[in-house]
Amino acid sequence: MTASDLEMRLLNDFQRGFPLAEMPFRDIALSLHAGEQEVLDKLRQMQADGSVSRVGAVFRPHRVGASCLAALAVPQDSLEAVAALVNAYPEVNHNYEREHRYNLWFVVTAADEARRTAILSEIERKTAYPLLFLPMLADYHIDLGFDLHGIPHGEKSREPDVVKPQAEFIPQAEDKRLVAAIQGGLPLVSRPYKEIAAQAGLSEAQVIRRLGEMERGDVIKRMGIIVRHHELGFRSNAMAVWDVPNDIVDALGRCIGHYDFVTLCYRRRRQLPDWPYNLYCMIHGRDRITVKGQLQQLKEQCSLVGLPHEVLFSRRRFKQCGARYVEPAMAA
Repeated sequence: MTASDLEMRLLNDFQRGFPLAEMPFRDIALSLHAGEQEVLDKLRQMQADGSVSRVGAVFRPHRVGASCLAALAVPQDSLEAVAALVNAYPEVNHNYEREHRYNLWFVVTAADEARRTAILSEIERKTAYPLLFLPMLADYHIDLGFDLHGIPHGEKSREPDVVKPQAEFIPQAEDKRLVAAIQGGLPLVSRPYKEIAAQAGLSEAQVIRRLGEMERGDVIKRMGIIVRHHELGFRSNAMAVWDVPNDIVDALGRCIGHYDFVTLCYRRRRQLPDWPYNLYCMIHGRDRITVKGQLQQLKEQCSLVGLPHEVLFSRRRFKQCGARYVEPAMAA
């Protein structure tokens, strides 16, 4: 296997299904007919060049911590300064400029709703600009995994990702320590769970077992290689929003969630009168023309024609990193 073949296989095939075993990188290497050190070196290289954000867990929204999408309407000459102010909060894990009057869009993920609310209030007070507070009410498909082999077919090629009712996840002290240790990603060493265990005050076997339980309980959505879409050529990032009657929003959300080119689809609370939209979808494409064509397909095939809507393409990425669900002091 060439270095480029190894890179493609790692990036494409291991965005999910990462082994919960004592030596996961050895297991991956064996499946790829490569050496463990080759795999580790390649992952370190891709992390250094930015194509890989981290290797580890993606938590299902609202199963751990409290998250929210928010937006500010910022004059263009103040945008970079305000973005830096927002980025200074470690709880902010995504921050983008988008084409709209509300031009700065960011995600806050905090340990609890009180901390999330306090951060948003501080940002609004410090900036003195109008803020949209847009909590998620339902998700129909959330999975920022990317098929790097080709262009999506645009078919209803998957079941919508409707969350099934789950038992409430009440993290115990050891869970908080484990989340704090793993939220930044696994160490790229032969036995990563052993290092995580040392940080969390658990045994290696306990870490592996508990992460498996979290996966089966839908607390962890996937374990794998978390890629950075812009560095991999997905540079046309559009957020489409619709104002949909409440009695049909779930049906339309499930329809959108079927399509293989849709990376995110969810319902959020309106903020009237400034923001009437309640149905969102994200498409990460390689070019603007293709994304516009895919949005037109959604409109025609999911009964969205005629509904008030807007399309917000991204302009600049100010911040993109893994969410911090538990502060180390809280996990102690």
